[in-house]
Amino acid sequence: MDRLLQLEVFSKTAELGSLSKAAEILRMSNAAASRHLSALEERLAVRLIERNTRRQWLTEAGQELLQRCSTLLNELAEAEDAVSDRALSPKGMLRVTSSLSFAMIYLAPMLPAFRALYPDLSVQIISANRYLDFIEAGIDVAIRTREHEPDSNIIVRRIGQMHRVLAAAPSYLEKHGRPEHPADLARHNMLIYNLANDPYSLRLSQGSTTQTIRIAPTLDSNDGQIICGAARAGLGILIQPLYIVQGDIAAGRLVPVLSDWQLPLLTMNIAYQNRVRLPAKIRVFSDFLVSYIREHSEPGIWIDAAK
Repeated sequence: MDRLLQLEVFSKTAELGSLSKAAEILRMSNAAASRHLSALEERLAVRLIERNTRRQWLTEAGQELLQRCSTLLNELAEAEDAVSDRALSPKGMLRVTSSLSFAMIYLAPMLPAFRALYPDLSVQIISANRYLDFIEAGIDVAIRTREHEPDSNIIVRRIGQMHRVLAAAPSYLEKHGRPEHPADLARHNMLIYNLANDPYSLRLSQGSTTQTIRIAPTLDSNDGQIICGAARAGLGILIQPLYIVQGDIAAGRLVPVLSDWQLPLLTMNIAYQNRVRLPAKIRVFSDFLVSYIREHSEPGIWIDAAK
């Protein structure tokens, strides 16, 4: 069996804490992964991973091997990326995660042009509104709306800041009236994205005046597309990033309210694991995405978008 592949199976199993997860990332069956791990232990004549029905853990020999082979595998991957980078032809699979809304509005439309430039690079998009663990989920690139990562091994590249808006369908406003002041929102049906920071409290500013309003949801959801669909149907007033609702506003399906009051800006970032050398596939994707957003966004959606 391939010695390098045996080390890859061992390293991934140790990192993920699961042989089956390692097999999935390496695109092999559980049985094949188990054979590779057993062959490595047999060749070294030492037990590397102890396991029972509930958990697994590294032996002392396994810990030492992991430290040494992780360095080796990283250097090998970076060497391969360096060659690929020089050839301007990154290959393999790029796994990207973002919210469903961002994936629909930016990622999916940009892929034809991206793939035309890099035909040997496949892309897998995992839509998730919660932040996935890079190692556990095998993520290469994450599009996130937080400025700082709790893990110092994660690098953040800023895309830019964007406006958020309050908006409702014409049918809702005709029936319930338009709010004229932030305090009026307390009597309106509010559609809330419940994964936002402090989702039931709105801070609105007008010049030097700031008001914080507590709101109760008529609907709350962990997905912006559900919120938008309910708003278009006339259920209530939503709070969403402008890029998500710009098309509905332009088409007259949604109407902004309290436009003279400003919500806090939302920061969008590209995040990826820290490496001695950034893999070519991550670099070209990040550069292309930033360029695509700058060229294909309507004026006024982004503030200080990355160059």
